Amino acid sequence: MTNTVHAVNRASAIDPTIWRVVGTPLIAATRLGPLSGMGVAVKDLYAVAGQRVGAGNPAYLAESPVQEHSAPAVQRLLDAGADVIGIARTDEFAYSLAGVNAHYGTPPNPRAPGRVPGGSSSGPASAVAAGQAAIGLGTDTAGSIRIPSAYQGLWGLRTTHGRISREGIHPLSGSFDTVGWMTLTCRPWMP
Repeated sequence: MTNTVHAVNRASAIDPTIWRVVGTPLIAATRLGPLSGMGVAVKDLYAVAGQRVGAGNPAYLAESPVQEHSAPAVQRLLDAGADVIGIARTDEFAYSLAGVNAHYGTPPNPRAPGRVPGGSSSGPASAVAAGQAAIGLGTDTAGSIRIPSAYQGLWGLRTTHGRISREGIHPLSGSFDTVGWMTLTCRPWMP
């Protein structure tokens, strides 16, 4: 008989430098599915029902309307059983590859403390690398999924342009923006 030990990476206390708004969860899954029990950190460019899109800028956030519906990409995750943990920080208007925000500060890089987290999807990447979310939902125009994934030791996927709807996402460049995500493993739903 073989004894098997399953190690689990326990999330640390919620880090406010990662999140603009966070809940327990912020929005619960709409049904059970293959992503049940998994938390998602959503980049602050996506429409999330009941929240405002801040795009990393406090003046923009103050004038942004409360969203009635979540972006289709967010809704697909909710419909697959994932919970939205919160809205994670982004570079101002997603306009940098470093992950730095002059208004809110820089999310940490848990894999390389003291280093930049990389990419405008830095907040969702930091949430995943810190164990505060299983999935980081971001956008990628010129590397904003791929760079923070590389800097923080994550799996990152920039989807094919137009494959997943960009409706409900504050754009940087409509002809280049894509939906993407980051996880600790290539199959986060597998034990």
